[in-house]
Amino acid sequence: MQSSASLLQRQKQSIVASPQLIESIRLLQLAHAELHQFVEQELEKNPLLEPASNDAEALGDVLPGEDQYIGAGENDVARPPKAESRERLRERKTLRMANNSPGNRPAFDEFVALTETLHDHVARQIALTALTPQERRIAGQLAAQLEDTGYLRANLLELAESLNIRAADVERVLGTLQDFDPPGIFARTLSECLEIQLRQRDRFDPAMATLVANLEMLARRDFQALKQRCGVDEEDLLDMLQEIRALDPKPGNRFQSGASESIIPDVLVMPSPGGGWQIELEPDTLPKLLINQTYFAEVSRHAVQNSKDQAFLNECLQNANWLIRSLDQRAKTILKVATEIVRQQEAFLEHGVAHLRPLNLRTVADAINVHESTVSRVTSNKYMLTPRGVFELKYFFTVSIASCQGGDAHSAEAVRHRIKEIVASESPHDVLSDDDIVGRLKETGIEVARRTVTKYREAMNIPSSVQRRREKRLWLNGEQGPSASHR
Repeated sequence: MQSSASLLQRQKQSIVASPQLIESIRLLQLAHAELHQFVEQELEKNPLLEPASNDAEALGDVLPGEDQYIGAGENDVARPPKAESRERLRERKTLRMANNSPGNRPAFDEFVALTETLHDHVARQIALTALTPQERRIAGQLAAQLEDTGYLRANLLELAESLNIRAADVERVLGTLQDFDPPGIFARTLSECLEIQLRQRDRFDPAMATLVANLEMLARRDFQALKQRCGVDEEDLLDMLQEIRALDPKPGNRFQSGASESIIPDVLVMPSPGGGWQIELEPDTLPKLLINQTYFAEVSRHAVQNSKDQAFLNECLQNANWLIRSLDQRAKTILKVATEIVRQQEAFLEHGVAHLRPLNLRTVADAINVHESTVSRVTSNKYMLTPRGVFELKYFFTVSIASCQGGDAHSAEAVRHRIKEIVASESPHDVLSDDDIVGRLKETGIEVARRTVTKYREAMNIPSSVQRRREKRLWLNGEQGPSASHR
């Protein structure tokens, strides 16, 4: 067969996403902190963009000669431009951005008293402890490797070699540091942390030492084996368990390790006075931008004879118009999705998690006439403030569990909540197995398999029926023991 070359023409249709379209899609899934960071970068790159400052204008806090804008769109018109140089306009823009930047406004953290950190607390105790210069140097090295939880993960042999000292000297200084407050710090394991606290309470007897050395049996709730291993009866074991529960497994957590981060909701849902629900976007999460038409007109007059400068200005104007439209479209899309979620989950808002309906992305997408991927991006890293608390938008999307009575299906989150209620209400003499829980759910119209109940139970860290029965009987005997002896 002889091969030959030929030229062919073909027509085909394809969707090509422009860079601006890709950027608009990316804006949808950005959280408000990431969005504000993106807008700040655009403000630095684009001289035509300015942050809106309605509060400053309302208070009369306007720079001399500053233009006052009306609205927030691309066609905002300022008052007649004044004869100012290009350098002066740039200086005013820079000054306005600096005055409106979040870094120049007092934050709430500035009015909060500083809380002592764990490392500050330890450093103060080291300074007040009688140590030799070498011991103080060792203590400083150990304190530098102390974790925020209070544990020490340092290798003592490597530390001794790096300081060119004996390992016994490091061990001796570590023993001194383990007597510091809070009790349990500078421990290397959980067992050592509990041992330090028990020794300071003078409760580290042989039976307690055996219990601390077998924490894995305690985690399995193997109380029968623990009684035999420790050589105690049920009443003594109960007292020992109560003492263990009173200890702090992470003593360093009581100190502030850094600034706490609060969740700022993107959507606010409030009961409407006339009935129904009022849905609004949180203003603090929405960047407000203006286009400085005065600056554009002023600079354009100087750039008429330079095609490169004129092209740059036109590109800046086009990008500014695109960004304002994209931000507006993003806000409208978030509001549409949130409104449909509230409409679908109105029973949850009124009666609680037990009435959470099953919901998927397609249902919301079809209702507001957008693609599923758009709903997925909108619900990523977005939060809604409701009368029942703050929830991530993805919380309202759960799989459907069939109803055995022919009614509406149940959401998986509502089923998990019901399982938790059933386990919490069981008595020590009537601990329910997973099959029993399946029967209880079926009585309420929830058709679910046993393996599903087991999966949900384990996901919520609820022990098996055997472990719950053993623990409840132990606690019951412990409660009856003192009253019986009193009688």
